[in-house]
Amino acid sequence: MLLARHGNLAAAARELDLTPPAATKRLAQLEARLGTRLVNRTTRSISLTTEGETYLHYATRILAEIREMEDAVSSSRSVPRGLLRVNATLGFGRTTIAPLVSEFARRNPHVEVQLDVTDRPVDLVESGVDLAIRFGSLPDKRLNARRVMTNRRFLCASPRYLERHGTPASLADLAGHQCIIHRQNDDAHGIWRFTHDGRIETVKVRGMLSSNDGDIVLGWALDGHGILVRSEWDLAKYVESGRLRIVLPAFVLPSADLFVYYANRRNQSARARAFIDFLIERFDGPAISVSHAASM
Repeated sequence: MLLARHGNLAAAARELDLTPPAATKRLAQLEARLGTRLVNRTTRSISLTTEGETYLHYATRILAEIREMEDAVSSSRSVPRGLLRVNATLGFGRTTIAPLVSEFARRNPHVEVQLDVTDRPVDLVESGVDLAIRFGSLPDKRLNARRVMTNRRFLCASPRYLERHGTPASLADLAGHQCIIHRQNDDAHGIWRFTHDGRIETVKVRGMLSSNDGDIVLGWALDGHGILVRSEWDLAKYVESGRLRIVLPAFVLPSADLFVYYANRRNQSARARAFIDFLIERFDGPAISVSHAASM
C-alpha cells in the first residue's frame, strides 16, 4: 500500500521506519513467496504490476475488514482510541484542519491521527483513509457523508475596483467588468451559474487573470483587479474589515458546503465519530450574515 501511495521505495521505507535495503529485502521475500513480481522497478520510480494491483486490491479490503472488526469489538469503549487517517485539501488542510487536529489530539490523547493533504480527492477504500474533508459536491456518490458547514458563494470585489469601474446592478452588467477566473477541476472556464427568483441563469464572463489556486485569485481581488466568486469562509474577514464588498447578493451561486465523507461501513469507529462531531462543533454558524451581505 505504501509503495502504491508513494511510488518510491525509499519513502515507503521511511514510513515503515526501515532502511531502504531492509524494505527491498522484504519486498523480494514477498515476491519469492508468491512466485510473481509485484512491482516494476526503474531507476527513478516503482509502479505496480498487474499482479501487484490485484494483491493491493485484496490486501486493502482485508485490512479494512480487520479494522472494521476491531472497531466493532471495541465500539463499547467510552474513550476513543486507535489510528485515524484523515485527508484534506492542500491549503485548507494546512491552515485550518491541521490546527483543529492539534486541538482534537489534546482532547483525545489515545487517538493517533495521520493527516494527509492532497490537491485532488482520494479513493478512500484503496488508500485506507478513514475520513476525507472536502468542499463542494462529493466526488463519489457511493460514500457516506455529513455536512460539516454550510458555505455559500458570493460575488465580491474590492472597494477600489468598484469605485473605478462601478458596481454591477444586474448579471448583464458583468459583461462590462473584469472578472477573475478561478479554474477548478473540470468546471467550464468562465461560466458562472446563478439562481434568481426560482430561475437558473448562466453568464459567460471574461477577465485578464485566472488561476487554479484559490489564494492567488483572492489576492488579485484584494489588489483591485476585478470581480471574483469566492466562498463566505474565505471572504468573511475581508468583508468584515471592508477590504472586499459583496456584489449582486440576490443572485445565488452554487454553494461550497464542507463535507466529511467516509466509506460505507456498517460500524463507524468511536474515534471517527468523535472527530466528525468535533469538526461540526468547531464549524458551527455562518461566516457572513445574509443581512450584512445584502447591505454591501
